[in-house]
Amino acid sequence: MTRFAAPIAEQIWDMKYRLRDSDGTALDASVEETWRRVARDLARPEADPAAWEERFYAALVDFRFLPAGRILAGAGTGRSVTLFNCFVMGTIPDSMGGIFEALREAALTMQQGGGIGYDFSTIRPRGAEVKGVAADASGPLSFMDVWDAMCRTIMSAGSRRGAMMATMRCDHPDIEAFIAAKQDSARLRMFNLSVLVTDAFMAALRADGDWPLMFEGTVYRTVRARDLWDRIMRATYDYAEPGVIFIDRINAANNLHYVERIAATNPCGEQPLPPYGACLLGSINLARLVTDPFGPEAALDLDALDDLVATAVRMMDNVVDASRFPLPQQAAEARAKRRIGLGVTGLADALMMVGLRYGAPEAVAATGDWMRRIARAAYLTSAALARDKGPFPLFDAEAYLASGFMQGMDEDVREAVRTHGIRNALLTSVAPTGTISLYAGNVSSGIEPVFAHAYTRKVLQKDGTRTEEEVVDYAVALWRERMGDAPVPAHFVDAQTLSPLDHVAMQAAAQRWVDSSISKTINCPEDISFQDFKDVYLAAWDGGCKGCTTYRPNDVTGSVLSVASDKPAPVPRAYLDTPMDRPQALEGATYKLKFPGSEHAIYITLNDIVDGGQRRPFEVFINSKNMEHYAWTVALTRMISAVFRRGGDVSFVVEELKAVFDPRGGAWMEGRYVPSILAAIGGVIERHMVAIGFLAAEGAGLKSDPTADDAADRPRGPACPACGAPGMRMVEGCMTCPTCGHSKCG
Repeated sequence: MTRFAAPIAEQIWDMKYRLRDSDGTALDASVEETWRRVARDLARPEADPAAWEERFYAALVDFRFLPAGRILAGAGTGRSVTLFNCFVMGTIPDSMGGIFEALREAALTMQQGGGIGYDFSTIRPRGAEVKGVAADASGPLSFMDVWDAMCRTIMSAGSRRGAMMATMRCDHPDIEAFIAAKQDSARLRMFNLSVLVTDAFMAALRADGDWPLMFEGTVYRTVRARDLWDRIMRATYDYAEPGVIFIDRINAANNLHYVERIAATNPCGEQPLPPYGACLLGSINLARLVTDPFGPEAALDLDALDDLVATAVRMMDNVVDASRFPLPQQAAEARAKRRIGLGVTGLADALMMVGLRYGAPEAVAATGDWMRRIARAAYLTSAALARDKGPFPLFDAEAYLASGFMQGMDEDVREAVRTHGIRNALLTSVAPTGTISLYAGNVSSGIEPVFAHAYTRKVLQKDGTRTEEEVVDYAVALWRERMGDAPVPAHFVDAQTLSPLDHVAMQAAAQRWVDSSISKTINCPEDISFQDFKDVYLAAWDGGCKGCTTYRPNDVTGSVLSVASDKPAPVPRAYLDTPMDRPQALEGATYKLKFPGSEHAIYITLNDIVDGGQRRPFEVFINSKNMEHYAWTVALTRMISAVFRRGGDVSFVVEELKAVFDPRGGAWMEGRYVPSILAAIGGVIERHMVAIGFLAAEGAGLKSDPTADDAADRPRGPACPACGAPGMRMVEGCMTCPTCGHSKCG
């Protein structure tokens, strides 16, 4: 039976990928049974299923090939689930009916767990005339608020976590509002935002020229390109969003340039997709393919890599036929193009094992060589599959081979495609692998550097207390196992010690051989100058990257890493069996809430208590003259106060209230759609918690350990919505929890 490399790996398998009955009874007795279930299901489309089941199983053994979590959890279960990870929805029509039909489709997709992307550039700008109704348009940002509320509601109903990507063209008249949208800490929290930057804009930037903002051919105003670029850079410097997508480069390189136009990506950016496009993901674990790790003959086994890639491509091609889809348009799109996204994980670990420093020229060259080998094996396998099973239905040899990516491929690959066609229109991608990397023994994620050689993970126990366990990087653990207490070599670097340009060089080397895109975060030091920060994006452009996402720790975004101190870690107050005693007098504040359409205002009083040196909410009183509200306001007062008085992280109260929809409709308040009076009350409570320092700036969890004495030792950043631990960090373009592996994009 397989021995998991770390306790967290077994916990991830048991929690996320192990098949269970409806009552929670485990049906997969071991991880081998999980692998067997997946291999058997994906071999069903083959002419000789038994033979291919064994080959697929062998690829999964020892965590060598890691299908994305959706495949591990859903394949072979007989359940009506999609095995695809990410979608871009249909083009949003610029009409009220079309917009809300698009919202309905998004809800159906998200209900099945799909992360979705949307281009909001197709909606007319704020203030534009709406003919026939004598009104002005509210603009795309207002409708993004509606999408955001929908996503929170779907999640509150118990569905799998969801995430969304919103894109907007750099020439849309509302682009400046889009850039600034996430600076409101309570707004659009279910979205990642990226600006679609065109080649023409980059030319105007380099020429220090003007830039017209237009919609459907009408120029609304003209700005200086450099001023707009600085707005984008300043927002991401301070708030980590929006990202930048070089959209013309994506379309020029796209193998399917002749049948589709891309204007959006999935939530983490590694899959630029057309309307209704879908992609499934999987990763080759490079850390398991190194022979003689740390030794004089250390090297990546290239023959084993070729064989594993060939098997993985065949498995993933079969997923296209085995999967269900939320919408028929998504099924038709997937089967017409048979797109897959085969990537890697464990790259940084593999580099350390063969003696190379991440970001150094030799490591950059090795990364390019390995990624080229993967692309070559994938394309040759897909061409062979086309010979046996037929090419994807929209294949056109001349047009396909004219794409920017195919022009850079080896001639023997081009000849195989020319002769046989190709089964899968696109084959490679580097997706976020946070959770499956933990499941594989905490190998380094995707093409990211090792985040930390080791960190302490706090595990929530049933009684509300937390125990601690060390989580060690896979390569570091292997070094300790083989070398004992010998100090790790100098080339064992981590994300905190690398320069941003090291990150860019590695991303550019990989992108050269990836036909889709790459989900990667370029970590920048907190003290990086604004000019140097801007230079990172220009380096990404010059290096041929298809996009750029950075993360600079600060008081708004949170720290990237909480470094342990020598002092004992403080123990936060756990949830109490009995409520805290109420002092005779409490400090607080009263807020007036006037919900549109309601005759009487609601008054919300929040009183606080100082607990362990930290001010926290202790009780709430909700009052209104409207007697129709009397029963539920009293009930809410008593219930929330009871929760507050038992301590612990009570931030979930805000999230639950803000996710409540009124079936009669919500209202627009201060330029934002609020789905119900209860959601508005949740917003008031959230603002109070932020004001007293109980919530982090993003309003997503405990700001700090309420019993900590030294603020420097407190992990900054929002709390994880899955496990409650503070310190969510940006990895591979997505907020990720270092404690449980939860990812907003997962």
